[in-house]
Amino acid sequence: MIKLVRLAAVGDDALQLVFSDGAAAFWSAADLIARDTVMTRPLSDPDYFARAIIEGGALAWPNGFELSADSLHRRLSLTDEQALSAT
Repeated sequence: MIKLVRLAAVGDDALQLVFSDGAAAFWSAADLIARDTVMTRPLSDPDYFARAIIEGGALAWPNGFELSADSLHRRLSLTDEQALSAT
């Protein structure tokens, strides 16, 4: 099972993610934020977005919104512009 081991905010809506298999990628949350749901709306505030944490190996925010590391890893590895690379 893939887990997140490190993250860092990069700009207002992106994160640098490092996974337990050594892969690393930049992830833009712009599409997610654009959905403008009750759970994603707070992420449009750059200060709130930067409060992202790793909880149980998943990406999470204080409001309880969570994305699994497996789904992020899969999505990023299938996206040409966000190709994963070993660190």
